Amino acid sequence: MLQRLPAAALNSSGMFAAARASPLRSAPRFASQARFASSSTASPNAFQSLVYSRASLASATLLAAGSIAWYTHLYGNIPFIGEVHASSPLEVGLHPATYPWSHKGWFDSYDHASIRRGYLVYKEVCAACHSLDRIAWRNLVGVSHTADEAKALAEEIEYTDGPNDQGEMFQRPGKLSDYMPPPYPNEEAARASNQGALPPDLSLISKARHGGPDYLFSLLTGYVDPPAGVEVREGMNFNPYFPGGAISMPRVLFDGLVEYDDGTPATTSQMAKDVSVFLNWAAEPEHDERKKIGIKAVILFSTLTAISLYVKRFKWTVIKNRKIVYNPPVDKTH
Repeated sequence: MLQRLPAAALNSSGMFAAARASPLRSAPRFASQARFASSSTASPNAFQSLVYSRASLASATLLAAGSIAWYTHLYGNIPFIGEVHASSPLEVGLHPATYPWSHKGWFDSYDHASIRRGYLVYKEVCAACHSLDRIAWRNLVGVSHTADEAKALAEEIEYTDGPNDQGEMFQRPGKLSDYMPPPYPNEEAARASNQGALPPDLSLISKARHGGPDYLFSLLTGYVDPPAGVEVREGMNFNPYFPGGAISMPRVLFDGLVEYDDGTPATTSQMAKDVSVFLNWAAEPEHDERKKIGIKAVILFSTLTAISLYVKRFKWTVIKNRKIVYNPPVDKTH
């Protein structure tokens, strides 16, 4: 039968057989080369997989975002962005220092004696120009004053109420449900009394200014003479912590300006500290209760987590520790 095949077919079959036999003979040599190549590139591949992994990308992103957030928290502006504009630090205000407030810790509450003294400073000094629209007399009860003391403070103010049975408005003493009265009847009257400047409401001033009580304390104690080359127009006062450096409000706190009920010396820094604590409480009256609820929630959820882990281990221990044995069927025919 082989004699009937053409010579070309015999040649092609011989080449095919040689091609099949040659990889088998050279397999060890190629295998050694492959093993050598894989061993030489294993370390770079592992490093590249580590660098380009999702975990590395997420870690680098979190590190960058955390660094920017921490810088912004410390200095009040985003790095590199606040430095490219043409304004000077004086135009945005000097960054206040960080002070060790008694309510700053996770488990710390307000100094309620300081809140009481701060209200006295606000009443004797700040209330002449600044309102406190969001604070009612009842908010002082249990915080800085008793119910009788807060009621007596409210009754010192006359409020317009009505109409009565004759359809006329009338004056009545204040009640605990009334809000603290503003010093001016409207915005125009406030501007007319302050050379065109509008004194802001102090209810949320601690939240509205970067730095909170640090800013308030620094502003109240930061009045100095303008440095050489800085001109302040008439009717303005220089304070480096105020944006622009020129503020309409003059220095209002001086030693001995008020007399504290508890005998605390009424120095400028003490009054600034007390009124800063009071205004911070006015912006966050729920501060102490919020921390108390947070501690209770941490204790509760920690207990529930521990109970859940114990129940999970108790319920699953039978399944996880069981032993499964397979007995194959026996052929009884042999």
